[in-house]
Amino acid sequence: MTKPVLQAVASPTVELPYYVPAGNECALFELAWRKRLPLLLKGPTGCGKTRFVAHMAARLGLPLHTVSCHDDLTAADLTGRYLLKGGDTVWADGPLTRAVREGGICYLDEVVEARKDVTVVLHPLTDDRRILPLDRTGEELQAPDSFMLVVSYNPGYQTLLKSLKPSTRQRFVAIEFDFLPIDHEAPVVASESGLSVERVRPLLLLARRLRSLKGQDLEEGVSTRLLVYCASLIAAGVPTEEAVNATMIEPLTDDTDVKKALIEVARATLG
Repeated sequence: MTKPVLQAVASPTVELPYYVPAGNECALFELAWRKRLPLLLKGPTGCGKTRFVAHMAARLGLPLHTVSCHDDLTAADLTGRYLLKGGDTVWADGPLTRAVREGGICYLDEVVEARKDVTVVLHPLTDDRRILPLDRTGEELQAPDSFMLVVSYNPGYQTLLKSLKPSTRQRFVAIEFDFLPIDHEAPVVASESGLSVERVRPLLLLARRLRSLKGQDLEEGVSTRLLVYCASLIAAGVPTEEAVNATMIEPLTDDTDVKKALIEVARATLG
């Protein structure tokens, strides 16, 4: 028997999170959801991966379960655990288990930051079985057609200790993200901050120069998120130099000499 085609069910009353596509990533995401394929998003910090997932969840009318992964995140944090309530021991689902039971998108942000046992739990969900075994309860949950697993990570932070194994990466459809071209990034920053596109453009030129220093004096470049913070402060009346220092220099480095050099780059760029 042929399975019914999944239909997007976004409500016309739901306002979509603002997102400007860089290519065909929206169509690829929707196709991956329809075909029940897991998705891997790769790209630098603050380039729009999380916003993209939120946009697509709203667009498809799907619940979104977001988990920000960290060093102490274990498989039990995702699947669930037994808790004491009023003298009784009861099982409490984790976010991954809730998403598998109810349907929707489970988004694991920066998945490589989690402990290694997390990827073991994900493997049965990322092949044709699409199951989630719960050893502690004895259950084996079958993911519904509306369930989708999305993970992201920043390849710039990859090390020998924190990377996805090839056997894990090859279980996902992958989309690579990067910062938008200036003509596309400018309206994003303007829309999010309330600062005009004309006043945003010089900040984008500065961001491009600072991003070119990634891997030299800086571990990371200026994210779109930091640009929005900077433009928001300027729109609120904060002097440009002060706003730039607070959002585009101080967050990037603690090294005094590097900060002095970045300030000079900012002054030369902004005038």
